[in-house]
Amino acid sequence: MTSKRSFAPVVDEHVRLLLLGSLPGEVSLTQSQYYANPQNRFWRLMSAVIDSDLSAMPYPARLQALLANGIGLWDVVAEAHREGSLDSSIRNHVHNDLIELVSRLPRLTTIAFNGETAARLGLKVLKENADHYRIIKLPSSSPAYTLPYAEKLRAWQILSECARTGPMR
Repeated sequence: MTSKRSFAPVVDEHVRLLLLGSLPGEVSLTQSQYYANPQNRFWRLMSAVIDSDLSAMPYPARLQALLANGIGLWDVVAEAHREGSLDSSIRNHVHNDLIELVSRLPRLTTIAFNGETAARLGLKVLKENADHYRIIKLPSSSPAYTLPYAEKLRAWQILSECARTGPMR
């Protein structure tokens, strides 16, 4: 099996909502970009959440738009062995230091998990620290999770109330 590593967190001191995935898929790892697979609905869902077409933006501008709305990104898994992109294939994983990261985010109020694997693994790491935040478990934006887009969108819309409206900078 091949060892895969997550990316650095996308956060700043203004983050109020931290979105945690499990581990980047193959396309994302190849392009060194969160949610780079065009079949993944993440950027489309987040466009609806912040009411801005993130998909039309270059990748760095997407990240800046999330931060401007108080939204940060990271993954629960720092490194793991995995063939392909499926969460069910993750083996021998090492967690990212979520406790250290959330301790550096003074405005953080909400932690959302993109998919069941991220939630299951992330809540084990956060343990009692999770009690300090609103926890939201979202259906995965991955194409492997075949819930219709409209149902995913309905669930993800809860993030709209957590995100800042308008740019901060």
